[in-house]
Amino acid sequence: MRGYPTNPANPDKLKQKTQVMPKRTNIKIAKKDPVCIDGVRPRPMFVDYKDLDLLSKLTNRHGRIVSRRKTGCHASSQHAVSKAIKRARFMALIPYEGS
Repeated sequence: MRGYPTNPANPDKLKQKTQVMPKRTNIKIAKKDPVCIDGVRPRPMFVDYKDLDLLSKLTNRHGRIVSRRKTGCHASSQHAVSKAIKRARFMALIPYEGS
């Protein structure tokens, strides 16, 4: 039995002291859908491909479409955003790759 303390007269060696770290409290901040206007979803869901300010917020510096998890978009608005970004790329309004 190597490595284990074998002296039962000294129980302090058998117990290892561990420090208890305080629990972190993660506060989730609710992200707002950038497509919604005053908290109301437009019906039908449509994102204009010529709105370059909105589309540039929803793409990263490499030109990729940012995920729903990071932007806070709902599923329907994310579909509309991805369609608009792809149309704007095809019309050469925004680059396929980052600049």
